[in-house]
Parts: sequence; C-alpha cells; structure tokens
Amino acid sequence: MKKGMTILYKVHNNLYVNLTNRCPYSCTFCLRMNMDTVSAVDQRPLWLEREPSLEEIIQDFDNYNMDEFNEVVFCGYGEPTERLDVVFEVAKFVKEKFNKPTRINTNGMANLIWNRDTTPEFKGLINTVSISLNHPDAKEYQALVRSKFGEQSHAEMLKFAKNVKQYVDKVVMTTVDTTITKEQEAECQKICDELGITYRIRPWEG
Repeated sequence: MKKGMTILYKVHNNLYVNLTNRCPYSCTFCLRMNMDTVSAVDQRPLWLEREPSLEEIIQDFDNYNMDEFNEVVFCGYGEPTERLDVVFEVAKFVKEKFNKPTRINTNGMANLIWNRDTTPEFKGLINTVSISLNHPDAKEYQALVRSKFGEQSHAEMLKFAKNVKQYVDKVVMTTVDTTITKEQEAECQKICDELGITYRIRPWEG
C-alpha cells in the first residue's frame, strides 16, 4: 500500500476531494482493498499519510484550472462525512470562489457518525448526494458492507436519504452491477421509487 498526500484528483470531467481514509464500513467490493488509486489519468496514491487540513485543501485548488471541471465531488479513499465540518467549509469555498456544483458520495451514515440529524446542514452547500444503497435487504446489506453500526445501518441509510432529499437539489442511490442479482436490482428500484429518488446501477471498476 503506497501512501501520499493526494488531496484533489481528476476523474473524467470532475475534480474529487480526498479528505480522509476513515470509514465505518469495510465493503467486500471496495476498490481500495486492492488498488492505490481509481483515476486513470492520476496515478498518485489515495491512501493518505495524514488527513489534510482545511487550509491545505483550499490551497490545492490553486493547482487546477477550475474551468475544466463540471463539478467538485467529495469522494476519496474514505467516507467523506467522517469530516463533515470540513466538507461544508470546502463546499462553501467552492461555491463562493468558483460557483461550481458540488456532490458528495456517501454511505449515508452521517447521522450515526455524528449522533444527530445532519441533513439540514447540507442545504445551500451540496447540490447532489449520491448514496450507496448496495442491497435491498438489511441483513444481506450488512454482510456486504460490514458496517460497524450493525444491521440498523440499512434503515438509517434509507432515513438519511429521505431526509436529505428535503435540502439538496438531487439525491441518487446506487448499487454495483456485479454485487447483486437483477431481481435485487428491481427491489432497489422499487425502494428508490417509493422514496422519490433516482436509482443508478454503476459498474464495478476494479
């Protein structure tokens, strides 16, 4: 495992923010289990020597031409809501300086991590919340993601999705195409339809 201080990195036409390696999950399909990076154009490791400060993150934006990017995405080799206060500060900076849309890719555990309803705090700072739905069944979900919070995680993730929908422009829930059956994908679609949320099946890129 290589380590470095890769804070911002490019994926396609977006700029990603790598805040932390901490995560309450240990997903069986997680790319970081056998890869040091996910970017085809940037081979710097996403495993961090230490967590970057807010000042370091903001300073790193000077190294990029922001006109090249469609959005700024909070997603690295960890769960970004582990540093939710920093997410919001960086998002505020991105909005004020570059007027770019922001997205966070999350497992939906922010409320359990912080032991409060965090969803109102997303308003005006995050445009899109992408949540890993992973599986329609709570027990199978836990076997897949191995959350430190146990089987309550599935219900809490759905609750987070329902609540945060009130405060952001768009909520998307995703599954990985190689991890569940077509029947289970149909069940996930039903869950998203009931919540009024977009469902997306994403390819596994390992």
